[in-house]
Amino acid sequence: MSVVLDALGDDAARLHPQLRRRFGASTATGYSCVGRGVMEEVWHGPVWTLPFLHVGAWRNILVPDAATDVPFTVENYAYTDSLGRETLTVVRTFEVAPGRRRRFDATLVDGSPDGRPGSGRVLDYLGTHQRLAVDLRLRVDERGALRLTSHGQRFYEGPVGFRFPMLASGTAELREAYDDERDRFTIDVRVTNRRFGPLVGYRGWFTCTYPEVVGGDVPPSVKPLREERRR
Repeated sequence: MSVVLDALGDDAARLHPQLRRRFGASTATGYSCVGRGVMEEVWHGPVWTLPFLHVGAWRNILVPDAATDVPFTVENYAYTDSLGRETLTVVRTFEVAPGRRRRFDATLVDGSPDGRPGSGRVLDYLGTHQRLAVDLRLRVDERGALRLTSHGQRFYEGPVGFRFPMLASGTAELREAYDDERDRFTIDVRVTNRRFGPLVGYRGWFTCTYPEVVGGDVPPSVKPLREERRR
């Protein structure tokens, strides 16, 4: 099963069927999911947050822009990483201005403490070099939408590793749903800090295609440049 559906366990059956298909991409199913659409709003917090956001953008972690009606692509490919883990890419590309793009890269692996399905946990490595590891909690809401909330965050650089205190980091909340009337996916993401308030976010819609993946041959451009062993 896929990283996301495996984490949800029996709750995966309550997902909207289109969400089950979208997040069902795995090395076993042999297909990927590529979504294209528009982010109706991409936003950031007060001006003093911009230096922090620009540092994140350097490694494809954050989007330090504010814009409306932004062309958007999200690429989900499943593969086995060099450590033998089932991995799912979530590579988001925002065309924030003509000829100027921002990427927000993530790779998801199993986050359960014992490897059993249904834990509701996924480990999310952010950026091109997987320096930042984030614990995600997943659930299905009463309308069949996927809800995601971030918890602990850890930074890794060479032999150094440390946990971010939540006061100095943000909590991400995501809701992804399917709009049956308009036949498209909707997404709303916001990152907030409990002291300083909203930091960054985006909301919009997209439609998906499901290209076949043969023999785990995924585009090199969606893989991180480095893989982190530590959890």
